[in-house]
Amino acid sequence: MATILAVHAHPDDIEHLAAGTLAVLAARGHAVRIATLTAGECGSAETDLAATGRIRKAEAAAAAALIGARYRCADLPDLGVFNDDPSRRAVTELIRWAAADIVIAASPADYHPDHEAASQLARDACFAASVPNYRTGPAKALEAIPHLYFMDPIGGRDREGRKVVADFGADIEAGFALKQQMLSAHVSQAQWVARQHGIADHLGSMEAWSRRRGRDFGRPVAEGFRQYRHEPYPKTPALQDLLGEALLIAAS
Repeated sequence: MATILAVHAHPDDIEHLAAGTLAVLAARGHAVRIATLTAGECGSAETDLAATGRIRKAEAAAAAALIGARYRCADLPDLGVFNDDPSRRAVTELIRWAAADIVIAASPADYHPDHEAASQLARDACFAASVPNYRTGPAKALEAIPHLYFMDPIGGRDREGRKVVADFGADIEAGFALKQQMLSAHVSQAQWVARQHGIADHLGSMEAWSRRRGRDFGRPVAEGFRQYRHEPYPKTPALQDLLGEALLIAAS
């Protein structure tokens, strides 16, 4: 069995983009860890930073528990995620805490600066996680660099509106009900997403995107991923192999 860490910037990002895949893998007995770099404490107009952070971390933990996953937050500042050494050490500690074989991270290109910085931090922390002299915290250095994958950006597009093409997809029909339940656990975000993003139904928006990705692969619902294969990161298809019959390849 493998250990998979999904890491993104804010509570509810992973639920939008990768929770169906995580649900499928958890159902097969793999260990799933979920981490956010921030508590999403700026995501409210009704409660202050501290209260919002407490609410959102509790929601993230409740969502993770639905698939038997453990949740942890790096407590970097919301709208203040940068690829600097203290932040890299914090993310490296998350990867070591998870003892991850596979890391699924935010897309390098996305609409939100925290998302893009979170992606860079995860990429660099995967490298650092196996370096014993790069000290972070109580977790032990990994034996090897974990396999690294990127989720889709929100809406499947970069900041300039260009489409981001997935290397492959995951058929999430078997895990879609749990994906919906996991996003529903983020009760505080319904009002915030309507206010800040103009999206009246964030659950409906997630479903629409999942079905849009599904059409790319000829399935009802799917999630898309890209593998990072640059030196010296692993190049073997670890996540693809775990997906098995749920692995989707787009028609050429």
